[in-house]
Amino acid sequence: MDSLLLARLQFATTTSIHFLFVVVTLGLVTLLVGLQTAGFVTGKPVYERLTRFWGQLYVINYVLGIATGIVMEFQFGLNWSGLSRYVGNVFGAPLAMETLVAFFLESTFLGMWIFGWHRLRRGVHLALLWGVAVTAYASAFWVMVANAWLQHPVGYELRDGVAHLTDFGALLTNPTLGFALGHVVSASLVTGGMLMAAVSAWHLIRRTPDFALFRKSLRLGLLTFAVAVVFLIGFGFAQFGPVGALQPTKFGGGPDQDALIAEWTARFGPGDYTPPALSNVGLGFMILIGMTLFFGILLVPLLWRDWLIRLRFPLWLILLALPLPFVAVILGWIAREVGRQPWVAYGLLPTGQAVSPVGTGLMLTSLIGFTLLLGTLAVTNWVLLARHAARGAHDPALGRPPAPDTDSRPHTVFA
Repeated sequence: MDSLLLARLQFATTTSIHFLFVVVTLGLVTLLVGLQTAGFVTGKPVYERLTRFWGQLYVINYVLGIATGIVMEFQFGLNWSGLSRYVGNVFGAPLAMETLVAFFLESTFLGMWIFGWHRLRRGVHLALLWGVAVTAYASAFWVMVANAWLQHPVGYELRDGVAHLTDFGALLTNPTLGFALGHVVSASLVTGGMLMAAVSAWHLIRRTPDFALFRKSLRLGLLTFAVAVVFLIGFGFAQFGPVGALQPTKFGGGPDQDALIAEWTARFGPGDYTPPALSNVGLGFMILIGMTLFFGILLVPLLWRDWLIRLRFPLWLILLALPLPFVAVILGWIAREVGRQPWVAYGLLPTGQAVSPVGTGLMLTSLIGFTLLLGTLAVTNWVLLARHAARGAHDPALGRPPAPDTDSRPHTVFA
Protein backbone atom coordinates (compact mmCIF):
# COMPACT_ATOMS: atom_id res chain seq x y z
CA MET A 1 0.00 0.00 0.00
CA ASP A 2 1.20 3.49 -0.81
CA SER A 3 1.10 6.56 1.44
CA LEU A 4 -2.01 7.97 -0.22
CA LEU A 5 -4.10 4.87 0.48
CA LEU A 6 -2.83 4.71 4.07
CA ALA A 7 -3.67 8.38 4.58
CA ARG A 8 -7.16 7.84 3.22
CA LEU A 9 -7.68 4.83 5.49
CA GLN A 10 -6.55 6.87 8.47
CA PHE A 11 -8.87 9.74 7.56
CA ALA A 12 -11.76 7.32 7.13
CA THR A 13 -11.07 5.73 10.52
CA THR A 14 -10.70 8.96 12.49
CA THR A 15 -13.68 10.74 10.98
CA SER A 16 -15.96 7.69 11.19
CA ILE A 17 -15.31 7.13 14.89
CA HIS A 18 -15.56 10.84 15.69
CA PHE A 19 -18.82 11.11 13.76
CA LEU A 20 -20.40 8.43 15.95
CA PHE A 21 -19.71 10.60 18.99
CA VAL A 22 -21.12 13.65 17.23
CA VAL A 23 -24.50 12.15 16.37
CA VAL A 24 -24.99 10.90 19.94
CA THR A 25 -24.02 14.31 21.35
CA LEU A 26 -26.31 16.25 19.03
CA GLY A 27 -29.23 13.87 19.54
CA LEU A 28 -28.98 13.63 23.32
CA VAL A 29 -28.58 17.37 23.93
CA THR A 30 -31.85 17.98 22.07
CA LEU A 31 -33.64 15.46 24.26
CA LEU A 32 -32.06 16.94 27.38
CA VAL A 33 -33.36 20.38 26.48
CA GLY A 34 -36.84 18.93 26.21
CA LEU A 35 -36.59 17.14 29.55
CA GLN A 36 -35.22 20.06 31.55
CA THR A 37 -37.63 22.51 29.92
CA ALA A 38 -40.54 20.22 30.84
CA GLY A 39 -39.24 20.07 34.40
CA PHE A 40 -38.95 23.87 34.58
CA VAL A 41 -42.50 24.38 33.28
CA THR A 42 -44.27 21.62 35.22
CA GLY A 43 -42.11 21.46 38.35
CA LYS A 44 -42.37 17.65 38.38
CA PRO A 45 -39.36 15.92 40.00
CA VAL A 46 -39.46 13.10 37.43
CA TYR A 47 -38.07 15.41 34.75
CA GLU A 48 -35.15 16.47 36.94
CA ARG A 49 -34.29 12.81 37.57
CA LEU A 50 -34.41 12.07 33.87
CA THR A 51 -32.32 15.14 33.07
CA ARG A 52 -29.67 14.09 35.57
CA PHE A 53 -29.60 10.49 34.30
CA TRP A 54 -29.43 11.28 30.59
CA GLY A 55 -27.26 14.32 31.20
CA GLN A 56 -24.63 12.10 32.80
CA LEU A 57 -24.53 9.88 29.72
CA TYR A 58 -24.35 12.97 27.53
CA VAL A 59 -21.38 14.39 29.45
CA ILE A 60 -19.47 11.10 29.20
CA ASN A 61 -19.97 10.97 25.43
CA TYR A 62 -19.14 14.66 25.03
CA VAL A 63 -15.85 14.51 26.93
CA LEU A 64 -14.54 11.47 25.07
CA GLY A 65 -15.87 12.86 21.81
CA ILE A 66 -13.73 15.95 22.31
CA ALA A 67 -10.69 13.69 22.64
CA THR A 68 -11.50 11.97 19.33
CA GLY A 69 -11.92 15.37 17.68
CA ILE A 70 -8.47 16.46 18.82
CA VAL A 71 -6.98 13.26 17.39
CA MET A 72 -8.77 13.91 14.10
CA GLU A 73 -7.32 17.43 13.94
CA PHE A 74 -3.82 16.03 14.41
CA GLN A 75 -4.15 13.68 11.45
CA PHE A 76 -5.48 16.57 9.35
CA GLY A 77 -2.28 18.51 9.93
CA LEU A 78 0.05 15.54 9.63
CA ASN A 79 -1.36 13.80 6.57
CA TRP A 80 -3.05 16.49 4.47
CA SER A 81 -0.71 19.46 4.26
CA GLY A 82 -1.64 19.94 0.61
CA LEU A 83 -5.24 20.61 1.64
CA SER A 84 -4.13 23.46 3.90
CA ARG A 85 -1.71 24.82 1.32
CA TYR A 86 -4.06 24.95 -1.67
CA VAL A 87 -7.54 25.50 -0.24
CA GLY A 88 -6.93 26.32 3.43
CA ASN A 89 -7.78 30.01 2.89
CA VAL A 90 -11.35 28.98 2.05
CA PHE A 91 -11.83 25.64 3.79
CA GLY A 92 -10.32 26.94 7.03
CA ALA A 93 -12.76 29.87 7.40
CA PRO A 94 -15.85 27.87 8.46
CA LEU A 95 -13.70 25.55 10.58
CA ALA A 96 -12.31 28.58 12.40
CA MET A 97 -15.86 29.78 13.02
CA GLU A 98 -16.76 26.33 14.36
CA THR A 99 -13.83 26.37 16.76
CA LEU A 100 -14.04 29.96 17.98
CA VAL A 101 -17.77 30.63 18.01
CA ALA A 102 -19.32 27.23 18.57
CA PHE A 103 -16.88 24.90 20.25
CA PHE A 104 -15.49 27.20 22.93
CA LEU A 105 -18.91 28.62 23.76
CA GLU A 106 -20.42 25.14 23.87
CA SER A 107 -17.76 23.88 26.27
CA THR A 108 -18.15 26.96 28.48
CA PHE A 109 -21.93 26.64 28.68
CA LEU A 110 -21.65 22.92 29.37
CA GLY A 111 -19.13 23.40 32.18
CA MET A 112 -21.34 26.01 33.82
CA TRP A 113 -24.36 23.71 33.44
CA ILE A 114 -22.54 20.74 34.99
CA PHE A 115 -21.33 22.67 38.02
CA GLY A 116 -24.35 24.94 38.27
CA TRP A 117 -26.77 22.44 39.76
CA HIS A 118 -28.18 23.81 43.06
CA ARG A 119 -25.96 26.88 42.69
CA LEU A 120 -27.79 28.81 39.98
CA ARG A 121 -31.41 29.80 39.63
CA ARG A 122 -33.46 27.24 37.72
CA GLY A 123 -34.10 29.59 34.81
CA VAL A 124 -30.42 30.44 34.45
CA HIS A 125 -29.46 26.79 34.64
CA LEU A 126 -31.97 25.92 31.93
CA ALA A 127 -30.71 28.79 29.76
CA LEU A 128 -27.21 27.33 29.96
CA LEU A 129 -28.43 24.01 28.57
CA TRP A 130 -30.21 25.84 25.77
CA GLY A 131 -26.90 27.57 25.10
CA VAL A 132 -25.18 24.19 24.90
CA ALA A 133 -27.77 22.96 22.39
CA VAL A 134 -27.71 26.09 20.22
CA THR A 135 -23.91 26.13 20.01
CA ALA A 136 -23.87 22.38 19.30
CA TYR A 137 -26.12 22.98 16.31
CA ALA A 138 -23.96 25.95 15.30
CA SER A 139 -20.92 23.68 15.43
CA ALA A 140 -22.63 21.13 13.18
CA PHE A 141 -23.64 23.93 10.80
CA TRP A 142 -20.10 25.26 10.33
CA VAL A 143 -18.63 21.80 9.88
CA MET A 144 -21.21 21.06 7.20
CA VAL A 145 -20.44 24.42 5.53
CA ALA A 146 -16.81 23.32 5.26
CA ASN A 147 -17.76 19.86 4.00
CA ALA A 148 -20.23 21.28 1.49
CA TRP A 149 -17.46 23.42 0.04
CA LEU A 150 -15.33 20.32 -0.54
CA GLN A 151 -18.31 18.73 -2.27
CA HIS A 152 -18.96 21.81 -4.42
CA PRO A 153 -16.36 24.61 -4.24
CA VAL A 154 -17.94 28.08 -4.49
CA GLY A 155 -17.08 31.67 -3.62
CA TYR A 156 -13.37 31.49 -4.42
CA GLU A 157 -10.80 32.43 -7.01
CA LEU A 158 -7.48 30.87 -7.88
CA ARG A 159 -4.37 33.01 -7.60
CA ASP A 160 -1.00 31.39 -8.26
CA GLY A 161 -2.63 27.99 -7.92
CA VAL A 162 -4.05 28.75 -4.45
CA ALA A 163 -7.76 29.20 -3.68
CA HIS A 164 -8.72 32.50 -2.00
CA LEU A 165 -12.13 33.26 -0.49
CA THR A 166 -13.98 35.99 -2.39
CA ASP A 167 -17.62 35.51 -1.35
CA PHE A 168 -18.33 34.31 2.18
CA GLY A 169 -22.06 34.41 1.52
CA ALA A 170 -21.64 31.82 -1.23
CA LEU A 171 -20.40 29.34 1.38
CA LEU A 172 -23.65 29.76 3.33
CA THR A 173 -25.86 29.33 0.26
CA ASN A 174 -23.99 26.36 -1.20
CA PRO A 175 -26.60 24.17 -2.92
CA THR A 176 -25.09 21.03 -1.37
CA LEU A 177 -25.44 22.39 2.20
CA GLY A 178 -29.11 22.58 3.16
CA PHE A 179 -30.35 19.05 2.55
CA ALA A 180 -27.09 17.54 3.82
CA LEU A 181 -27.32 19.51 7.09
CA GLY A 182 -30.93 18.46 7.55
CA HIS A 183 -29.94 14.87 6.89
CA VAL A 184 -27.16 14.95 9.51
CA VAL A 185 -29.39 16.61 12.13
CA SER A 186 -32.18 14.10 11.46
CA ALA A 187 -29.70 11.22 11.73
CA SER A 188 -28.52 12.58 15.08
CA LEU A 189 -32.08 12.78 16.40
CA VAL A 190 -32.83 9.27 15.17
CA THR A 191 -29.69 7.99 16.89
CA GLY A 192 -30.33 9.88 20.13
CA GLY A 193 -33.97 8.82 20.21
CA MET A 194 -33.08 5.20 19.54
CA LEU A 195 -30.40 5.26 22.24
CA MET A 196 -32.84 6.68 24.80
CA ALA A 197 -35.52 4.17 23.81
CA ALA A 198 -33.11 1.20 23.88
CA VAL A 199 -31.66 2.00 27.32
CA SER A 200 -35.17 2.56 28.66
CA ALA A 201 -36.33 -0.71 27.10
CA TRP A 202 -33.48 -2.56 28.78
CA HIS A 203 -34.52 -1.26 32.19
CA LEU A 204 -38.15 -2.14 31.51
CA ILE A 205 -37.16 -5.65 30.43
CA ARG A 206 -35.26 -6.06 33.71
CA ARG A 207 -38.32 -4.82 35.65
CA THR A 208 -36.37 -2.12 37.47
CA PRO A 209 -38.27 -0.28 40.21
CA ASP A 210 -38.39 2.94 38.18
CA PHE A 211 -40.98 1.59 35.72
CA ALA A 212 -42.85 4.88 35.30
CA LEU A 213 -39.61 6.83 34.89
CA PHE A 214 -38.21 4.69 32.09
CA ARG A 215 -41.61 4.33 30.47
CA LYS A 216 -41.63 8.10 30.07
CA SER A 217 -38.12 8.19 28.57
CA LEU A 218 -39.02 5.23 26.34
CA ARG A 219 -41.94 7.16 24.93
CA LEU A 220 -39.89 10.33 24.47
CA GLY A 221 -37.14 8.41 22.69
CA LEU A 222 -39.60 6.62 20.41
CA LEU A 223 -41.50 9.80 19.61
CA THR A 224 -38.27 11.62 18.73
CA PHE A 225 -37.13 8.67 16.62
CA ALA A 226 -40.48 8.41 14.80
CA VAL A 227 -40.59 12.09 13.84
CA ALA A 228 -36.90 12.33 12.95
CA VAL A 229 -36.81 9.20 10.77
CA VAL A 230 -39.41 10.74 8.44
CA PHE A 231 -37.22 13.83 7.96
CA LEU A 232 -34.13 11.63 7.69
CA ILE A 233 -35.50 9.76 4.71
CA GLY A 234 -36.93 12.92 3.16
CA PHE A 235 -33.65 14.86 3.37
CA GLY A 236 -31.76 11.79 2.17
CA PHE A 237 -33.70 11.37 -1.04
CA ALA A 238 -33.89 15.13 -1.59
CA GLN A 239 -30.10 15.23 -1.97
CA PHE A 240 -30.17 13.19 -5.17
CA GLY A 241 -31.30 16.25 -7.14
CA PRO A 242 -28.45 18.67 -6.38
CA VAL A 243 -25.87 15.88 -6.08
CA GLY A 244 -26.80 14.49 -9.48
CA ALA A 245 -26.53 17.93 -11.05
CA LEU A 246 -23.35 19.09 -9.29
CA GLN A 247 -21.51 15.77 -8.93
CA PRO A 248 -22.50 13.64 -11.94
CA THR A 249 -19.71 11.14 -11.25
CA LYS A 250 -20.95 10.27 -7.75
CA PHE A 251 -24.06 8.21 -8.44
CA GLY A 252 -24.64 8.50 -12.10
CA GLY A 253 -23.22 8.28 -15.56
CA GLY A 254 -24.38 9.40 -18.97
CA PRO A 255 -23.34 12.39 -21.04
CA ASP A 256 -22.85 14.80 -18.11
CA GLN A 257 -20.34 12.48 -16.49
CA ASP A 258 -18.54 11.81 -19.77
CA ALA A 259 -18.25 15.52 -20.55
CA LEU A 260 -16.94 16.32 -17.06
CA ILE A 261 -14.36 13.53 -17.18
CA ALA A 262 -13.19 14.78 -20.56
CA GLU A 263 -12.77 18.27 -19.11
CA TRP A 264 -10.80 16.92 -16.12
CA THR A 265 -8.60 14.84 -18.38
CA ALA A 266 -7.70 17.94 -20.35
CA ARG A 267 -6.94 19.94 -17.19
CA PHE A 268 -5.31 17.36 -14.92
CA GLY A 269 -4.16 14.64 -17.31
CA PRO A 270 -5.37 11.05 -17.83
CA GLY A 271 -6.63 9.15 -14.80
CA ASP A 272 -9.55 7.29 -13.25
CA TYR A 273 -12.09 9.96 -12.35
CA THR A 274 -14.92 7.63 -11.33
CA PRO A 275 -15.46 6.94 -7.61
CA PRO A 276 -14.95 3.47 -6.14
CA ALA A 277 -17.90 1.09 -6.14
CA LEU A 278 -17.76 1.17 -2.33
CA SER A 279 -19.70 4.45 -2.33
CA ASN A 280 -22.68 2.91 -4.12
CA VAL A 281 -22.56 -0.16 -1.87
CA GLY A 282 -22.67 2.09 1.18
CA LEU A 283 -25.56 4.05 -0.29
CA GLY A 284 -27.57 0.92 -1.00
CA PHE A 285 -27.20 -0.53 2.48
CA MET A 286 -27.87 2.86 4.08
CA ILE A 287 -31.18 3.13 2.20
CA LEU A 288 -32.06 -0.41 3.26
CA ILE A 289 -31.41 0.36 6.93
CA GLY A 290 -33.27 3.66 6.64
CA MET A 291 -36.38 1.97 5.32
CA THR A 292 -36.13 -0.69 8.05
CA LEU A 293 -35.98 2.04 10.68
CA PHE A 294 -38.94 3.77 9.05
CA PHE A 295 -41.12 0.74 9.68
CA GLY A 296 -40.12 1.01 13.33
CA ILE A 297 -42.72 3.77 13.54
CA LEU A 298 -45.27 0.96 13.83
CA LEU A 299 -43.98 0.30 17.35
CA VAL A 300 -44.84 3.77 18.61
CA PRO A 301 -48.61 3.44 19.15
CA LEU A 302 -48.19 -0.06 20.56
CA LEU A 303 -45.97 1.11 23.39
CA TRP A 304 -48.57 3.53 24.69
CA ARG A 305 -50.22 0.48 26.27
CA ASP A 306 -48.57 -0.73 29.47
CA TRP A 307 -49.62 -4.34 28.93
CA LEU A 308 -47.74 -4.38 25.62
CA ILE A 309 -44.64 -3.07 27.37
CA ARG A 310 -44.90 -5.89 29.87
CA LEU A 311 -44.94 -8.41 27.01
CA ARG A 312 -41.25 -7.49 26.48
CA PHE A 313 -41.21 -8.55 22.81
CA PRO A 314 -41.51 -4.98 21.43
CA LEU A 315 -38.83 -3.92 23.93
CA TRP A 316 -36.44 -6.56 22.63
CA LEU A 317 -37.02 -5.31 19.07
CA ILE A 318 -36.01 -1.79 20.13
CA LEU A 319 -32.97 -3.05 22.00
CA LEU A 320 -31.77 -5.19 19.09
CA ALA A 321 -32.31 -2.30 16.64
CA LEU A 322 -29.92 0.00 18.54
CA PRO A 323 -26.88 -0.64 16.27
CA LEU A 324 -28.80 0.17 13.08
CA PRO A 325 -28.61 4.00 13.22
CA PHE A 326 -24.88 3.84 13.95
CA VAL A 327 -24.26 1.52 11.00
CA ALA A 328 -26.37 3.74 8.75
CA VAL A 329 -24.39 6.82 9.83
CA ILE A 330 -21.11 5.19 8.78
CA LEU A 331 -22.58 3.99 5.49
CA GLY A 332 -23.91 7.47 4.77
CA TRP A 333 -20.50 8.95 5.40
CA ILE A 334 -18.95 6.41 3.01
CA ALA A 335 -21.50 7.26 0.31
CA ARG A 336 -20.89 11.01 0.67
CA GLU A 337 -17.11 11.08 1.07
CA VAL A 338 -15.92 8.10 -0.97
CA GLY A 339 -18.30 9.14 -3.76
CA ARG A 340 -16.30 12.38 -4.07
CA GLN A 341 -13.09 10.53 -4.97
CA PRO A 342 -10.58 11.06 -6.49
CA TRP A 343 -11.03 14.64 -5.27
CA VAL A 344 -10.52 16.35 -1.95
CA ALA A 345 -12.23 19.47 -3.32
CA TYR A 346 -14.47 18.26 -6.13
CA GLY A 347 -13.05 19.15 -9.52
CA LEU A 348 -10.45 21.45 -7.93
CA LEU A 349 -7.89 19.54 -5.84
CA PRO A 350 -7.09 15.86 -6.50
CA THR A 351 -6.54 13.70 -3.44
CA GLY A 352 -3.02 12.85 -4.56
CA GLN A 353 -2.03 16.52 -4.45
CA ALA A 354 -3.50 17.05 -0.98
CA VAL A 355 -1.60 14.29 0.85
CA SER A 356 1.56 15.15 2.79
CA PRO A 357 4.92 13.93 1.44
CA VAL A 358 5.30 11.29 4.16
CA GLY A 359 6.95 7.89 3.72
CA THR A 360 4.90 4.69 3.70
CA GLY A 361 6.44 3.37 6.93
CA LEU A 362 5.71 6.52 8.89
CA MET A 363 2.18 6.73 7.48
CA LEU A 364 1.52 3.10 8.43
CA THR A 365 2.81 3.72 11.95
CA SER A 366 0.57 6.77 12.21
CA LEU A 367 -2.43 4.77 10.98
CA ILE A 368 -1.89 2.01 13.53
CA GLY A 369 -1.26 4.42 16.39
CA PHE A 370 -4.24 6.66 15.69
CA THR A 371 -6.54 3.69 15.13
CA LEU A 372 -5.55 2.10 18.44
CA LEU A 373 -6.00 5.40 20.26
CA LEU A 374 -9.39 6.12 18.73
CA GLY A 375 -10.50 2.52 19.23
CA THR A 376 -9.55 2.76 22.89
CA LEU A 377 -11.54 5.99 23.28
CA ALA A 378 -14.57 4.47 21.55
CA VAL A 379 -14.50 1.29 23.67
CA THR A 380 -14.00 3.34 26.83
CA ASN A 381 -16.95 5.52 25.90
CA TRP A 382 -19.31 2.61 25.38
CA VAL A 383 -18.15 0.80 28.51
CA LEU A 384 -18.74 3.91 30.60
CA LEU A 385 -22.09 4.57 28.94
CA ALA A 386 -23.21 1.00 29.54
CA ARG A 387 -22.00 1.02 33.14
CA HIS A 388 -23.72 4.27 34.08
CA ALA A 389 -26.85 3.39 32.12
CA ALA A 390 -27.08 0.08 33.99
CA ARG A 391 -26.98 1.84 37.36
CA GLY A 392 -30.30 3.44 36.63
CA ALA A 393 -31.68 6.83 37.61
CA HIS A 394 -31.75 6.31 41.39
CA ASP A 395 -29.03 8.86 42.23
CA PRO A 396 -26.76 9.89 39.34
CA ALA A 397 -23.63 11.81 40.23
CA LEU A 398 -24.60 14.67 37.93
CA GLY A 399 -26.73 17.20 39.79
CA ARG A 400 -26.49 15.41 43.11
CA PRO A 401 -27.44 17.80 45.94
CA PRO A 402 -24.53 18.78 48.19
CA ALA A 403 -24.31 16.86 51.44
CA PRO A 404 -25.54 18.87 54.41
CA ASP A 405 -22.95 20.03 56.91
CA THR A 406 -23.74 17.99 60.03
CA ASP A 407 -20.87 19.43 62.06
CA SER A 408 -22.53 22.07 64.25
CA ARG A 409 -19.40 22.86 66.25
CA PRO A 410 -17.90 26.32 65.75
CA HIS A 411 -14.99 26.40 63.34
CA THR A 412 -11.73 28.07 64.28
CA VAL A 413 -9.62 29.70 61.62
CA PHE A 414 -5.90 29.70 62.36
CA ALA A 415 -3.69 32.42 61.00
